[in-house]
Amino acid sequence: MRTIEWHDNAIHMIDQRLLPQKYRVLVCRDHHELAQAIRDMAVRGAPAIGAAAAFGIALCAVRSQARDSEQLLAELDDAAREIAATRPTAVNLFWALDRMRKRAEALRGQPVAAIAQALVAEAQAIADEDVETNRRMGRFGAELLRDGDSVLTHCNAGRLATVDYGTALGVVRAAVEQGKRIHVYADETRPRSQGARLTAWELMQDGIPVTLIADNAAGYFLRTGKIQAVLVGADRIAANGDVVNKVGTYKIAVVAKENGVPFYAVAPTSTIDMSVPDGDAVPIEERCATEVTHVEGVCIAPEGVAVANPAFDVTPHRYVTAIITERGIVWPPFREGLRRIMGMEANDETPGA
Repeated sequence: MRTIEWHDNAIHMIDQRLLPQKYRVLVCRDHHELAQAIRDMAVRGAPAIGAAAAFGIALCAVRSQARDSEQLLAELDDAAREIAATRPTAVNLFWALDRMRKRAEALRGQPVAAIAQALVAEAQAIADEDVETNRRMGRFGAELLRDGDSVLTHCNAGRLATVDYGTALGVVRAAVEQGKRIHVYADETRPRSQGARLTAWELMQDGIPVTLIADNAAGYFLRTGKIQAVLVGADRIAANGDVVNKVGTYKIAVVAKENGVPFYAVAPTSTIDMSVPDGDAVPIEERCATEVTHVEGVCIAPEGVAVANPAFDVTPHRYVTAIITERGIVWPPFREGLRRIMGMEANDETPGA
């Protein structure tokens, strides 16, 4: 199945907290359950979160007992605020909520049932578009990989981080579909081990060669010439090309540049936020301490130790070789390239432009 789907007026998603030990489909029957699923990372990855948010708004509309469109729109606004509060960094979440809000506003005055039906169709369109977007990114990015290359990934930017196919791993899949032999080195990605639990699992499902490494081993493999490219996803890309991604990405990018290994960020244009001038303007989510102090419920740290647990970091654009999108590959200088690919005119207002 897709990572997230709509069936029988409910949201069905792969519960990513349980992989790889257990495959379970989680069913959310109201938008409160959906918000909790995003918060708890049952669904994660910027594109998947965006689709989940859209389906959450559709679910609110379907379940609503509103008497008219005005009451429904008020309920949808409340639901959007609740969903928006789940995770602050991934911009796809807010992009999807805004798209759903605009669709609902355009139907103001229509019967409640008609608005609900239209919102379900809009959410489904967002999900379907994500799959095709990933495939287009994959085809663009695959041209940058040679037969026999080994690539390093960090976190999970594959099928499980999207509706299907993947961003960074979509590039790998497209290259393999072209007949290229690609080997993936997957960082474990502490503290939630998305590389170990999710990336390794889905690549093994597809029969793509993968080697799991400890996060601290990435520098060794980059320095010894075992890796020809780094591919990562992104949760937000700023107007100047700074890439906000899973914490630990920054140090990989620095070491990759030091060793002459290209570093590519793979993300749809819905992840590009031209309203922020640079990565330092992006809010960085701080997650709970137990993600660091505990593994599978077992405490591995002294009781009472202070913990800092940022979920993301910022990779300055000077360490980014190129940004791969569904509209093509953006090369430096990124500010001009991103404006062009986003269809912005030279006189458009962009912070920091």
